[in-house]
Amino acid sequence: MAATTTVYHREVIKVSPTRQRVMGIIFLVLAFITWFFLERSVKAGVITSFGLNAINKGVILPEWRLETQVTLLVISIICAILGGIQLARGFKRYTNFVLAIVVTFFVFAFLTWAAAGQSLNLAGLLYDTLSDAVPLVLAALSGVLSESGGVVNIAIEGMMLMGACSASFFASISHSLWIGMVAGLISGILLAWIHGYLSIHYKVNQIVSGTIINIFATGLTSYISTKFLQVYQNLNDPGVFKPIPIPGLVNIPVIGTILFYNNILVYIMFLILIVVQVALLNTVWGLRMRAVGEHPKAADTLGVNVIQTRYMAVLLSGAMAGFAGAYFTIGSVGRFDSLMTGGRGFIGLAAMIFGNYTPVGAFGAGLLFGFADSLASKLAILGINVPSSILLMIPYIATMIVLAGVVGGSRAPAADGVPYTKE
Repeated sequence: MAATTTVYHREVIKVSPTRQRVMGIIFLVLAFITWFFLERSVKAGVITSFGLNAINKGVILPEWRLETQVTLLVISIICAILGGIQLARGFKRYTNFVLAIVVTFFVFAFLTWAAAGQSLNLAGLLYDTLSDAVPLVLAALSGVLSESGGVVNIAIEGMMLMGACSASFFASISHSLWIGMVAGLISGILLAWIHGYLSIHYKVNQIVSGTIINIFATGLTSYISTKFLQVYQNLNDPGVFKPIPIPGLVNIPVIGTILFYNNILVYIMFLILIVVQVALLNTVWGLRMRAVGEHPKAADTLGVNVIQTRYMAVLLSGAMAGFAGAYFTIGSVGRFDSLMTGGRGFIGLAAMIFGNYTPVGAFGAGLLFGFADSLASKLAILGINVPSSILLMIPYIATMIVLAGVVGGSRAPAADGVPYTKE
């Protein structure tokens, strides 16, 4: 059977017979798991209830009640049919889209099984998913900006920590959350400048430079927290941005309170996502940025200032990471604690890879990681005997599958991490 060719983002992608069979087997395996392990373990007549109100705002809907066993059986049949079609002739260019549908069905089946005989607030789960995903999406966008310009930035974690600490401190002493947010941005930019100066000017190994910044930021913020913020509570009491309902939109059933009842930082995140997507992929500036990341010598020949462009990429990346850190303190928790980012800068890098180094892809991957985090806490409340660590592993396993090329692969810019010397 000859390989089928599809076009995606102006790149030619080969859908091989082997990958077609692998995807079909994946669909069938998920169907088998849904039937054998989930549906067979539930007694007939058991009801699963899903709450459709994230908060008591907007339109209040009654619970969605489903017969658990029947729902699981229907989902397993649908997944099996899709798997059979994929094995027989394949969905060709729509394979990844069908994969997303099958995975969504499987996740819903798992939630239905987990909440069998109980009630799970589905809208609340999605609301928490968005909240948990905000810093991950921003961290992923930080990586996209830097690596589109050809500079690897593993210092995002340190920049986020510094942004969180600075935002809490300056918001507390100024009694202004906006000043705290600006302070978070500036701190991220300063660390990004150091990273850029070392890796672009002195051509220091970019991984080493990023690691140094992470160690420095971890030590400095931990010291400030121990010696000052924990001792003088007035220096670590910034408050948080309150949710702002969008009139009219917040009343949309189910999704209204999920999307349109958030604080200003969440709305800014969506605005940044749109701006970065358009600027990076649909403007001359974005074309130059990507050209520097792909082939800096050719870009230099055409008159693009490679060094300046790379500095711009790194500084924008730092601003994004600082903003992500500020979200932890003035957008969520309301105080700074040592190591409070919990490795989410590195998770953001994984989301960037999973999203194939594109802004929209990074957003989707960030939601996936945020969903796994939110789901772990919800299942703990339901008393489900599934270790949270297993659930948190799922996005990383998915990232490794992407890197292995099973679902289309992920390709970094060709000159990513390669220093440039102007001849």
